[in-house]
Amino acid sequence: MRAFPHFIVFLVALTACQGGRHITSAIDPYHFTATKSVVARNGAVVSAHPLASKVGVAILRQGGNAVDAAIATQLALAVVYPNAGNLGGGGFLVAQLAGGQTVALDYREMAPAAAHRDMYLDAAGNVVPGKSLNGHLASGVPGTVRGLFESLRYAKLPMRTLIQPAIDLAEKGFVITTREANAYNDLQADLALYNTRPTVFAHSSRWKSGDTLVQKDLANTLKRIRDQGAAGFYEGQTAQLIVEEMRRGGGIMALADLKAYKALWRTPHTFDYKGFTVVGMPMPSSGGTLLHQMLKMVESQPLPRYGFLSPDAIQLMTEVERRAYADRAEYMGDADFFKVPQKELTAPAYLEQRMKDYVPGVAGSSTVTRPGRLPKESEQTTHLSVIDAQGNAVSVTTTLNNSYGSKTVVGGAGFFLNDEMDDFSAKPGVPNFYGAVGGEANAIEPGKRMLSSMAPTIVLKDGKPFLVVGTPGGTTIPTSVFQTIVDIIDFGMSANDAVNKPKFHHQWLPDQIDIEKTMPQDVRAALLRMGYKLNERVGIGRTEVIRVLPDGRFEAVADNRGEDGAEGY
Repeated sequence: MRAFPHFIVFLVALTACQGGRHITSAIDPYHFTATKSVVARNGAVVSAHPLASKVGVAILRQGGNAVDAAIATQLALAVVYPNAGNLGGGGFLVAQLAGGQTVALDYREMAPAAAHRDMYLDAAGNVVPGKSLNGHLASGVPGTVRGLFESLRYAKLPMRTLIQPAIDLAEKGFVITTREANAYNDLQADLALYNTRPTVFAHSSRWKSGDTLVQKDLANTLKRIRDQGAAGFYEGQTAQLIVEEMRRGGGIMALADLKAYKALWRTPHTFDYKGFTVVGMPMPSSGGTLLHQMLKMVESQPLPRYGFLSPDAIQLMTEVERRAYADRAEYMGDADFFKVPQKELTAPAYLEQRMKDYVPGVAGSSTVTRPGRLPKESEQTTHLSVIDAQGNAVSVTTTLNNSYGSKTVVGGAGFFLNDEMDDFSAKPGVPNFYGAVGGEANAIEPGKRMLSSMAPTIVLKDGKPFLVVGTPGGTTIPTSVFQTIVDIIDFGMSANDAVNKPKFHHQWLPDQIDIEKTMPQDVRAALLRMGYKLNERVGIGRTEVIRVLPDGRFEAVADNRGEDGAEGY
C-alpha cells in the first residue's frame, strides 16, 4: 500500500473495560517520533520500534503490569518490525515478579520431526551454502505465539485486549521510515526467489519514506489468535496455511510439529556479581552461562582502575570473551538433548584455571586458547525491556535469526518464517552465518531446540530490580550485555553512555576483535601493538536498558544505533 493522504489520520484505540469504565489511549501510527531516553515513575518500555513501545506503555496506563506490556509490545513488533518482530520465530523471557519470584520462559523454535543431522549437507558431506538460511527448509517450528500465551499466567489483562493494538496496526497500517523503506527495497530479490505467493512487502516500484504498510493477511492471522487462542495459530486455518506453504516450497514442517510445540518454564540462570544478583536465561540459550563466565572471570580484576575503553580493560574483556566462546563451541546446546556441564563451566576453580594463561598487554591466540578441560547463536533479533511500579520487571529477546528470517512469508497468513535451523551446527566445526562454531552438543535432532546467544537479563540490587537489559546482535548479544553491565557497575557510567558508547566483540573464532567505527584511534593503535587483529563494523547490537534510579524512578534508554524507542509515564 502507498501512503494515505496526510489529512487522513487513524488512531489505534486501546480499549479495556474496568468496572464498567472504558479507558482509551490513542496512538497515531502516521505521525510519530522515537524518544531515546525517558525518566518515568510508573512504568517504562524500551523496544526496537517507537510504536511498539507506545503500545506497551498504553497497556501499563490501562492497568496492565509489565508482563501485559511485554506481551502487547511483542505483538506490536510482529507488525511494525517484521525483520525481527515475529509470529514466525521464537524467543526467551526472563522476569522478576512483584513478589520476588524470578522466572524464565523458553519459547525457542524446535527442529521439525523430519529434520535430521545431515539435512544441509551435499553428497560429499559438505555444507550446502545458504540451505539453512533461506527458503522453506531453513525454518524451525515457531514458538512465539505459544510463549505469549504461557506468559499470560502472570498478566492481568486478557489476550483480547493485548492483541488488539497489533490487529489495528496491521489492518489500518503505519507509516514507514527511510531506513525501513530501504530494507524493503533491498529485500525484493529474495522475496521473488523464496516466496510462492504474492506478499505485501513486494513492489514493482520502490518503497519510500512516508509510505503506509497495510498487512491484511497478518491482521486476519492475529484475529484468529485473538478469537481461538494459541490454537488459532498452531491448529486450524493458520496452521494449514503454514503447512501448505511448506509443501509448495519443499519444507518439512508438518501439522503435527505445530500442534506438538510447547513453551517451557525453566529455572533462571542466577549468580552474584559484586553484590548484585544477575538473572539470565539457561540453556538452550548460551547467554546466561556466557555472562556468568565472563563476569566472574573479571570480578577479581582491577577493571574500575583500568577505566572504560582503556586498552587494558578492552584486552582483559576480550580475553575473557575468547575463553567463554571457546567453551560455547564445545559444550553448549539444548540441555534436554545433551548433558551441558553448566555447573562445571561456571565453577570458580575452573574459571580461575581458564585465566592462568592470560598475559596483560599481549594478545591471546585462539589456536592456543581452546575449549577448557572439564572434570569427568543476522543479527536481526529484537529485544524489549519493561518495568512497572509494582516491582515487575521483564526482559524479552525474540528473533527470526537472520533479517526477515528465511525470507519466506506464509501465503495467506502474512508473516515471515524464521531461519533458526542455521543456529544448529549444520556440520560440527563449520561456522554458521554469524561465524559461530558448534559441535556435537548443537547437532540437529528432531524436536531439539537450537543453541541461542540471546541473553535477556535482569540485575537485582538487594533483591529488587536494578537493571533490565538485553540486545539483538547474534553472537554479539552476550558480549554487549556483559559490557553494558560492566560499564554501569564497574565504570559507574550512566545508562545512556553504557548503551551508546563504543562496543567491541570477540567470539574465539574468527580470531579478531570486532570494533565499531566510533572506537578511538589511540585505543585501536594500542590493541594493534598488543598483536590483535581488528575488524571494523558499523554497529554492534541495539541495547535496550531500564535502570532503577536511587529515588525509585525508571531511566529507560533506547539505542541510538537504530530507530528504537523508549516510553514511560
